[in-house]
Amino acid sequence: MTGPVIPPLPPGEPEPTVADPHALLSGYLDYHRAALLRKLDGLSEDELRGSRLPSGWAPLELLRHLTYVERRWLSWGFAAEPVPDPWGDHAGGEADGRWYIPEGTTTEEVFTAFHEQCARSRNVVAGVPLGTRARTGGRFPDGERAPSLAWILFHLLQEYGRHLGHLDVARELADGSTGE
Repeated sequence: MTGPVIPPLPPGEPEPTVADPHALLSGYLDYHRAALLRKLDGLSEDELRGSRLPSGWAPLELLRHLTYVERRWLSWGFAAEPVPDPWGDHAGGEADGRWYIPEGTTTEEVFTAFHEQCARSRNVVAGVPLGTRARTGGRFPDGERAPSLAWILFHLLQEYGRHLGHLDVARELADGSTGE
């Protein structure tokens, strides 16, 4: 008698034997980053910049939003790096209450900014114990409200997970693609 068939892990997901919490959180964050890029791959320029949803957001706008989410939580938040405008050109990364791509910004520029911020984020957290609290002076004015690195990484994972679900719907509406 054979046991149940265990499907393979989705590409890039950490191995189930990973027990180190730092490696697990960082590994899943990289997995979500890669999943975001896979879900955007193959969309035309019109599909990247257009919306099929009543709320009006476009997939490229989501990519830009997540770039600023990482910047806000890890560069400005955890590392307290001087970031003049942690959300980009408008408060909240939004124009008139919604995500946007500034006029004249190329798709390549949005993808490059995402890759650069992810590399910066990896450097910020490399080798830092999960219990380390965010530095003060950036997003957090005092140590009392400064979250731990573990909390920030977990928060980022839920942010990515939620938005990847949104992107699943947008992608399925665009061309019928589903799955990881």
